[in-house]
Amino acid sequence: MTEEVNAAAEEAAPQLTLGDIATVVQIIDLVSRRGGFEGQELETVGALRSRVVKFLEANKPEDGETPEGQVPVAEEVEAEAEAEA
Repeated sequence: MTEEVNAAAEEAAPQLTLGDIATVVQIIDLVSRRGGFEGQELETVGALRSRVVKFLEANKPEDGETPEGQVPVAEEVEAEAEAEA
């Protein structure tokens, strides 16, 4: 019975990938460009971004490529919107 509970807990545990973490960096950059942070917040947000980037670089796969996030680039989104119009 205990093994079943432990197995269920392991299956339900949330997982983060390096790609998810790279997406966080992209979101920070996007919100910063759009003026979503106030001046006094920028130092804290910038420090967090730097730590996340260092983590990604330290944990990148052996093939040497740093994972990329899933947030589409603004130009891609605009091009798709124009194509649909």
